[in-house]
Amino acid sequence: MIEIKEIFSKKELKSFVTFPFELYRNCDAWVPPIIDEELKTLDKDSNPVFKNAKAHFFLAIKNNKIIGRVAAIINWIEVNEQNIKKIRFGWFDVIDDIEVTRALLDAVKSVGLKNNLDHIEGPMGFSNLDKVGVVTEGFDHIANMITWHNYPYYSQHFEQLGYHIGKGYSESKMKFENIKPEFFYRIQELVKKRYQLRPINFTSTKQIVPYIDDMFEVFSKSYAVLSSYVDISQEQRTYFKKKFIGFVNPEYVKFVVDSNNDLVGFGIVTPSYAKALQKIRGRLFPFGIFQLLKAKKYSKEVTFYLIGVLPEYQNKGITAIIFNEFHKTFSKKGITMCIRGPELDDNEAINKLWKNFKPEVFKRRCTYRKAIV
Repeated sequence: MIEIKEIFSKKELKSFVTFPFELYRNCDAWVPPIIDEELKTLDKDSNPVFKNAKAHFFLAIKNNKIIGRVAAIINWIEVNEQNIKKIRFGWFDVIDDIEVTRALLDAVKSVGLKNNLDHIEGPMGFSNLDKVGVVTEGFDHIANMITWHNYPYYSQHFEQLGYHIGKGYSESKMKFENIKPEFFYRIQELVKKRYQLRPINFTSTKQIVPYIDDMFEVFSKSYAVLSSYVDISQEQRTYFKKKFIGFVNPEYVKFVVDSNNDLVGFGIVTPSYAKALQKIRGRLFPFGIFQLLKAKKYSKEVTFYLIGVLPEYQNKGITAIIFNEFHKTFSKKGITMCIRGPELDDNEAINKLWKNFKPEVFKRRCTYRKAIV
């Protein structure tokens, strides 16, 4: 018999976080999270998202063994300010048994019904800066630090249970040798002169910190038009700054400012930490931190994490300035492969952005949704 248990204690939460380590023990494509960071993300006392969100955590248990997990999430900004009556589900992992999937999702739906919500959608986190989607193509390709991985049967379970695709996402890769500077060098020179803009490059995280609040403002304004966007509070911005700043190689952060030194666009790329995270198996200490520092400095693959441009500067060539700065840095560092994280299929602007660089889609993912009845 399958037991669905809502969990509350720190010990149970650790079991929730570590369950995938057993489930994906023999999966070469899965990239483990850092256990301590994952615990902080899901801890109501550590993550300020819980001031505007609510979460319930469920484990599926059979014969005293964990066989599945899920988080039921309500983002109150989404529900009350955007009037989207959605119960989210995330951190979903399960053995290949559709009845376990059914039981876990029924637990999520129950939370939604109690809160007068009308549909369920996931997998997704609390906000746009969390992981999203279930993989539907490209299972053999290694995941990365900003994505979930899963087995092929996940989407089969959802579809058999009457769920349909909510939003589609694609991940692609580009050989650095295919990124030709002639596509953007001349344009960026003209744009800089026309709008009196200049790029800013960094050599230390200390130099980046004064611009971070402005970066989040540009992020919010540039992403607000997307179908999946939900605003992020100031406290969440501070939390994400502390969470991710250590993973950022400052040389891979590019800002563009105007004549008043106001930020108009930015690009953030991270070194590929995937293989380092696989080696450390979720633990920073005593030696895991050294694997991450090595990847931060020497990885020849990079992941495009965020690019944002103020709406009034979009379609004016700002990204050409950003790409030109990245190209100079990547050339110096000997980068061989550029990877794009999950991007919405209906984000036409971002798809046009990459078209000249011969991107190869290697993985697709999506969310699944269903009306609550």
